[in-house]
Amino acid sequence: FEDLQILAATTQERERRRVFGSKGMEIYERRVTSMKKLLAMVLALVMTLSLAVSASAFKDDKDVSADYAEAVAVLNGMDVFKGYEDGSFKPQGNITRAEVAAIVYRVYTADVKDAKASMYATYNKFSDMTGAGWAAGYIGYCANAELVKGYPDGTFKPSGNVTGYEVLAMILRAVGYDKNGEFSGADWSLNVAKYAEQLGVLKNVAKTTNLGAPATRELVAEILFRAIQQPMVTY
Repeated sequence: FEDLQILAATTQERERRRVFGSKGMEIYERRVTSMKKLLAMVLALVMTLSLAVSASAFKDDKDVSADYAEAVAVLNGMDVFKGYEDGSFKPQGNITRAEVAAIVYRVYTADVKDAKASMYATYNKFSDMTGAGWAAGYIGYCANAELVKGYPDGTFKPSGNVTGYEVLAMILRAVGYDKNGEFSGADWSLNVAKYAEQLGVLKNVAKTTNLGAPATRELVAEILFRAIQQPMVTY
């Protein structure tokens, strides 16, 4: 926690504008320094109010695995990974690719109120976005920022359950990986796992966990929480 506070205090937030595609669509891309500042501030708030782990505001807190409780509590406190209207988190439930895109968008941009997400709804590089209108902005932003990728057939499968490897790829791209296409090709999942292990992102994840299977909501929270604490990689 002290390391995060020091990092937040000594790193200045920078933004850069990127223009994508023939539409000349502008995306304001906050660097990971902004993301780390948000995390550090929320961690301080959580610790000050004694909210971490013990009271993450979900009625099914007791169902959250002990190893993942901090991640769930902090990401909820950041307003980036939210629960359901009935007050539950459903830690063992699956989560879709569209839902993870929304979370990655909030983490990467610090737009936790989703105020600007709709700006990117008209950009559609995938063929299967019909029926996924609520997520079009998040997916559009993340696809343009090259944080998420689709399938060879041109689809994104927004309602498909996300796997552990896919979550790792998305969030590792947010901290700078995959600039040279490391997460492409037949061995992409092996490369994703290799970097995740080296960074300690999987330190609380049991070795028996199948990252190729649909990921639980609490596992996704843990992966995101550990990854966003990593320094921005440079090539």
